[in-house]
Amino acid sequence: MEERTFQRLGNLMVTKQFKGSLEEADLRRADSLAREIFSDVANKWAFLIIESIGDRTLRFSELRNEIEGISHKMLTQNLRMLERNGLVEREVYPTVPPRVEYTLTEPGQGLRATVDGMCGWTHQYLGHIEASRRRFDA
Repeated sequence: MEERTFQRLGNLMVTKQFKGSLEEADLRRADSLAREIFSDVANKWAFLIIESIGDRTLRFSELRNEIEGISHKMLTQNLRMLERNGLVEREVYPTVPPRVEYTLTEPGQGLRATVDGMCGWTHQYLGHIEASRRRFDA
């Protein structure tokens, strides 16, 4: 029986007894990590931030102006989460006031391709979804 750390509870890593091979434990850990990442990035603000940055480098204020309805706090929290996951790179310039710019990393660009696909899917099936909602709500 191997003792492996493979589950995160908040900021706490939990060690559990696991019967099986190290490979199985690593697969479970990878699955748990994938769920954690999906939970982080699968929200409307993260998708809108990724889509807004695109191939560009944007300042915080430019991002806030581009994303309708996002608060300063939500933009800050989501940018930190995206930076923590290695999807956004943050560059701070020592000016007064400080200038901060954000760019998508290579993995961020990869996720952007997925977000673009989801947006395309939405446009393709928007009429169908709206009609289904009207029928369901009637």
